[in-house]
Amino acid sequence: MGRGKVELKRIENQTSRQVTFSKRKNGILKKAFELSVLCEAEVAVIIFSPSGKFYQFATDEMDRIIARYRNEVGQLHSNHKRLRTVKSWNSEIEELKKSINIMEARLRHFSGEDISTLGVKELKQLERQLKIGVDRIRSKKRRVMSEQINSLKRRQKDLQEENLRLQQRVQLQELHDANLSLRNLGANRRVEFQQRVLRGSAQSVNQGI
Repeated sequence: MGRGKVELKRIENQTSRQVTFSKRKNGILKKAFELSVLCEAEVAVIIFSPSGKFYQFATDEMDRIIARYRNEVGQLHSNHKRLRTVKSWNSEIEELKKSINIMEARLRHFSGEDISTLGVKELKQLERQLKIGVDRIRSKKRRVMSEQINSLKRRQKDLQEENLRLQQRVQLQELHDANLSLRNLGANRRVEFQQRVLRGSAQSVNQGI
């Protein structure tokens, strides 16, 4: 009679559970060793008992095997992430191409090109868009011209004020020069008067002699 199938569930009896753990643990480690010998496989097994005891088996240094495992898992994760990134980029590129084609077609329509295939509805929509665009251009033009006029007016005012300041400085300089000339003229006249007096006194002295 064949062996019946064992139901896999937690063994309630602690002693039976410990015995089963010990037997199956040894079986797993034995199978790992046999696999490594028969197939030249690189095998590492790590087991923690219910009480926290540590068991291990490795065909090489455990640290080296763990490092190799982490490297392999990291590469798989990196490749998967890179694949997702490439797919997202390709999808974005396709969307951009569609948007560019649509925008180029609209630009040609605005220029009056390739409109033979447009229906009445599309033509009316294009006409409405062009009208809105013209109104915006005119509004922008008026705003720019108004700003330029205001700027020129401010410049004119600044030049007028600067011209007035220069005229005042010239007038002050002319007044200063005139006063200086008058002072020089008065000094010269005083010198002439003094010279006349001196000459008159000398003549009187000579006549008395």
